[in-house]
Amino acid sequence: MMESPDDPQLAVLCDELRARSGRLDWPGIWPGAQLRLLAEAGVFRWFLPVELGGLGWSEHDVVRGYLALSKACLTTTFILTQRTGAMQRIAASSNLALQSELLEPLASGSSFATVGISHLTTSRQHLGRPAIAAREVEGGFVLTGSTPWVTGATFAQHVVLGATLDDGRQILVALPTHLSGVQIPPAPPLVGLSSSHTGAVNLAEVFVDAHFLLAGPVPNVMQQGIGGRTGGLQTSTLALGLAAAAIEILKREAALRPNLLEATAAIEAEHDELVSTLMALSLGHSSAIPAELRSSANSLVLRASQAALVACKGAGYAADHPAGRYCREALFFLVWSCPQGVLDSNLCELAGLATDA
Repeated sequence: MMESPDDPQLAVLCDELRARSGRLDWPGIWPGAQLRLLAEAGVFRWFLPVELGGLGWSEHDVVRGYLALSKACLTTTFILTQRTGAMQRIAASSNLALQSELLEPLASGSSFATVGISHLTTSRQHLGRPAIAAREVEGGFVLTGSTPWVTGATFAQHVVLGATLDDGRQILVALPTHLSGVQIPPAPPLVGLSSSHTGAVNLAEVFVDAHFLLAGPVPNVMQQGIGGRTGGLQTSTLALGLAAAAIEILKREAALRPNLLEATAAIEAEHDELVSTLMALSLGHSSAIPAELRSSANSLVLRASQAALVACKGAGYAADHPAGRYCREALFFLVWSCPQGVLDSNLCELAGLATDA
């Protein structure tokens, strides 16, 4: 059981994840073995307070852990963020009976939960109607609709899901996936991270007992402070972790070809500066704006991964080469949990326009 990110066991775990990461590009793969490794190392307990069976890691330690894990295997670490988001929302709920029922199996790794909340935050916000509508009935709620991006729902026992009532109030529930009317179609192949099995969950008049209510009905349930902030620092952390993996390729190539040294040093220096900002933010010691860090991390991971591809030449363009995989994975940060300000910054950079940031 790792007590801190300084534990040598973290490096051993990362080596094991890195050795398996290339296989996750194969169709139909789910990183079940990797998730078991996380469970055995006690990683799922990092995110829970001691009184709920966790290790109570600080945000700073969690960021350090995420940096190491995402450098080793982005797919596994991304799935971990979604699992953790579900677990933290359950832990922060006032529904103590449900906490008692669900948290220990999640902390031990014997069950899997994920989140379906993007339709309340960044996805489908242009629609004039709720993506998932809730109707309050005796004993619970009836849910109808679809949430577009849920990670690993096929393998989950519960999905922490948001829904909206007719009066605009919202709820969060820990939706059991076995309920009648829950439909989980096969996840579509993605440009990268297909092994996360991220796709839609459809609900057709699904009755959810009030026992599974985590929060609400209240306005803007995602702003009620019940754990697992969307975006936060974790998206920037994972982007910088993947950038670090790409920089390792650059450094190996530069050791053989001195003409790569200057560019490699510049990219590495930028990475180090952004990691320093990230660490200061995680300690509460910086006035930097997290959204600006996110934009900078997005920019860096795209450039670092493509620089690694350039350095590897044609070999890097092979489907099974890490450089090509990192380029595909880096594109994920253009769409994952991107608020409008970050999207605008991405577009301005791609268009060669100056920004105020």
